[in-house]
Amino acid sequence: MKKTLFDKVWDAHVVKEIQDGPQILYIDKHLIHEVTSPQAFGELEQRGIPVFRPDQIVATADHNTPTEDQHLPVKDALSRNQLEQLTKNCKKNEITLYGLGHKYNGIVHVMAPELGITQPGMTMVCGDSHTSTHGAFGTIAFGIGTSQVAQVFASQCLLLQKPKSLRVNVNGQLKPGVLPKDVILYVIAKLGTNAGTGYFCEYAGNVFEDMSMEGRMTVCNMSIEMGARGGMIAPDETTFEYIKGKEFAPTGDEFGKKVAYWKTLPTDNDAVFDKEYHFDAADIEPMITYGTNPGMGIKISENIPVENNASFEKSLAYMNFEKGQSLVDKEINYVFIGSCTNSRIEDFRIAADYIKGKKKANNVTAWFVPGSQLVAQQIVEEGLKDVFENAGFKLRQPGCSACLAMNDDKIPEGEYCVSTSNRNFEGRQGQGARTILASPLVAAATAIEGKIIDITKQLN
Repeated sequence: MKKTLFDKVWDAHVVKEIQDGPQILYIDKHLIHEVTSPQAFGELEQRGIPVFRPDQIVATADHNTPTEDQHLPVKDALSRNQLEQLTKNCKKNEITLYGLGHKYNGIVHVMAPELGITQPGMTMVCGDSHTSTHGAFGTIAFGIGTSQVAQVFASQCLLLQKPKSLRVNVNGQLKPGVLPKDVILYVIAKLGTNAGTGYFCEYAGNVFEDMSMEGRMTVCNMSIEMGARGGMIAPDETTFEYIKGKEFAPTGDEFGKKVAYWKTLPTDNDAVFDKEYHFDAADIEPMITYGTNPGMGIKISENIPVENNASFEKSLAYMNFEKGQSLVDKEINYVFIGSCTNSRIEDFRIAADYIKGKKKANNVTAWFVPGSQLVAQQIVEEGLKDVFENAGFKLRQPGCSACLAMNDDKIPEGEYCVSTSNRNFEGRQGQGARTILASPLVAAATAIEGKIIDITKQLN
């Protein structure tokens, strides 16, 4: 029987099948951070159960960390307590922790791939929905709840129903200025936020094959925003080259053996998916969102659609937008380039390339927040820090920052923020904050102009 990429990785990890019931799946890597792990550690302690395989767990501090003065004690008491608890729990259970200030610290979905922890054919979980990011490597990676975090701590396994399979194909030639973020925002806008519910999604076609690993991570990161449990892209030479030489990647003969296995993973010809969609790359343009879910997106040159339903109207009321309105020339006071979606070096190169020789608009507060210490180091080494500072920007220190308002970087009530993050829910970036999702290029252009512009006119 022909198998999909998802089938191959899943089937290789089934420990036991229960007739007409769930399956027990072995988990290769468990990523943890300060927010969703304390309760799970507490549950284990209460029940007197040790962590089964601490060497297969990697911890980092990211959600609550400040992005300024990281060398000083964390001011916020809740954040400080959570970070201290993570340190204690990791030490007690002999788990590797890349805490605040460590050279490998960063957002969990940025630091794990860049260190070579993420590898094709793995199963990976984390108490964070954007674990789907790691699927860019041909990995089954998905977010889990606190009780499941405890389950993996205790057994290195999970009890799961196998999801159905979905494939999104995008073929053709992308237009200038269309980035991976635009591709996934376009797909979600076309399919809706529930299209992937109950499915694991594979992205296929030359558009994804031609993307860098960082672009693929941006796409897979947002799989959860269309309801899918996770997203995957078949590993290929681009994948192998990215992993080669990374800190925790296999070396020598072992790397060769791994690559030989990884080459067997792509979906077989004629394998059947439960659901499949096809898109033409030529139809995609730079995108922005206008509403309060990632599916409410339009091409930057389009107007907000006209719909008559209570949910749609509630969303527009929150954003203070009107049906049929264009967002071009809309004044914006905040710009955020960061988050596990777009805080990798490639994102900052794109932003710096646009910003170079220009000055930031006076009305804009712009936060440029690298996803990890290694990205921050690259920004300095490549001279991008000078580009940002000459344009009037200030780079912050690594962390989740203004993606989710769990730290000091919050957007004030009523203000608009063009953000490269993954969610535009009500209050996501702060109580009453209004989020417009976009690519790093659109965000950089907004910071320079102080308003949303039709970037396609500059590019053409």
